[in-house]
Amino acid sequence: MSFLTPVWNYVDTLVHPAAQQDALTAARHRAFIAPRLLGSLVALACFPVYLAFRGVPSALEMGVFAWLVAPILISYFLSRTGRYESAHVLSSIALTGLVATVAWRTGGIGSFAAIWLVVVPLEAALSASRRVVALASTFALAAAGLLLVLSALHLLPPPAPVSAEHGALAALGIISASLYATGLALGAEQLARTSFWLLYAEEDRYRLLARNMTDVITRHGRNGAVLFVSPAAEQLFGVRVAELMAHGLFDRVHVADRPAYLTALADAAALGEDRSVEFRIRRNGCNGIDGGDDYFVWIEMRCRPLDRTAEDAPDGAREVVAVLRDVSERKAHEQALEIARRETERVNAAKNRFLATMSHELRTPLNAIIGFSDMLGNETLTLDNARKMEYARLINESGRHLLSVVNGILDMSKMETGNFQITPEPFAPAQVIESCCDLLALKARDAGVELKTNITAGLPEVVADRRALNQILINLISNAIKFTPRGGWVTVGASSDSLKLVISVEDNGVGIGEDDLPRLGEAFFQARAAYDRRHDGSGLGLSIVKGLVHLHGGDMDIRSRLNEGTRVTVRLPLDCEGRRPVDPIKLVTERAGELAEVAKFKVKKSA
Repeated sequence: MSFLTPVWNYVDTLVHPAAQQDALTAARHRAFIAPRLLGSLVALACFPVYLAFRGVPSALEMGVFAWLVAPILISYFLSRTGRYESAHVLSSIALTGLVATVAWRTGGIGSFAAIWLVVVPLEAALSASRRVVALASTFALAAAGLLLVLSALHLLPPPAPVSAEHGALAALGIISASLYATGLALGAEQLARTSFWLLYAEEDRYRLLARNMTDVITRHGRNGAVLFVSPAAEQLFGVRVAELMAHGLFDRVHVADRPAYLTALADAAALGEDRSVEFRIRRNGCNGIDGGDDYFVWIEMRCRPLDRTAEDAPDGAREVVAVLRDVSERKAHEQALEIARRETERVNAAKNRFLATMSHELRTPLNAIIGFSDMLGNETLTLDNARKMEYARLINESGRHLLSVVNGILDMSKMETGNFQITPEPFAPAQVIESCCDLLALKARDAGVELKTNITAGLPEVVADRRALNQILINLISNAIKFTPRGGWVTVGASSDSLKLVISVEDNGVGIGEDDLPRLGEAFFQARAAYDRRHDGSGLGLSIVKGLVHLHGGDMDIRSRLNEGTRVTVRLPLDCEGRRPVDPIKLVTERAGELAEVAKFKVKKSA
């Protein structure tokens, strides 16, 4: 084998570059070139030995040896042009001509050389071309027919007398034909084995690719029926491949998405164009995932037609190959972004409404301050002391109101940015509650509202921010008084359980509509103007209360009915130091995770 290696390497260099791109084509070119080139060269190299034993050759023998140049020239032709079928046709013509000439000189159709005509179509069979085999068979039959006609018409030269030398030549011709046919058979077997291994290697590569791809490859026939599914489908859909065959895949597509699924396949098959579609498909909950219940995942399918099937199908319909990919995560991100976008738009709209309200709330006290201060500073006006005191009181009240609005804005801004700090300390909550009620008793009396307290005796000591609790109570009681008509009542209650301090502020005022109740307490949100714009206020009171309660690790509950009253309940931990909320950044991260989970569209299987 080491001796023949340089020979095979040289034969490889003779293969045309165009044929080297395909392993099977290159093997066919080598099978054509090697036996003709090497056989002719070996035969020519043996010519001197033949002369030594044979003596002076006859004209026929010289012609046979001269013909050995033809296979070399045909091999060179194939090496230079790469025209495989043309080289086979030339080889058939050359071999047919040689056999016909030898048979014509040695007895016609009964010559020992006539058997070589059988070899002509056998040699052409290696081309794997019906056209070449048909031409070679035509050449061989034409040569045989010509020899028969010439023999019947007695136009052939008389056969040479039978001698030992002639018999030896005939035997050599038969043996050489048999050996040549054996070489052709071995060449055919070698090509078949090469084709088998190349096909096996190609299929193995595709099997390896299909098994290790996360995307699913499907092949669809008429009406979208599945003819093939790659093994990755078991991981993606949680079912065996056999269950997806025929219309099994279609049955798992969400009912609302089935028209889009079928339309994409139909367009690819009928129009011969690539199509892409996204749809939901039911996935089995396996291995205990999601409790074992089925749910839907988003799939992107890219399908394209198989053009080679269009000619075979009676109605011109094409088979379709599709690649399916799980895009649930991308859909989840898109949904999360959409939710975030809508939330941002909502917040921006709320901020715009808030700014419009703030412009009124800030302008009113500023106008009072500027107007009354101008009147006090006007020397042309004669004002008695009582009038001056009244103007000074109005300026003071307007300034305090303005300061309250600004402080509310600053507190809300700090809470939104996570910069508002509380200082927990132990204190008795009953004293703080009673103090706030005493502070607002005069305001309630002026408004004609009865302010009552219902504080449970023996309230435990709490660890909280006294200033924050004071602000919570003042905001809640002030709002209750503000939105309670004259003759109404406001009740402040306090109780406790083993873990929390419960404070409630209840009134029988204007109440809050059901549409606004879920959003009450959000930053920059005010209940609609139909029932509250006749009252002064920035709308920040409940937002600040909600923020302060959250900073203590507590919760707030609001229950109200329009024109019947409102009840606000605040629950604070007895020891807020150990119940403080986590870092705001962590909360935002968790919220984003919740949005992503919601956006996964895991729909439980319906009954």
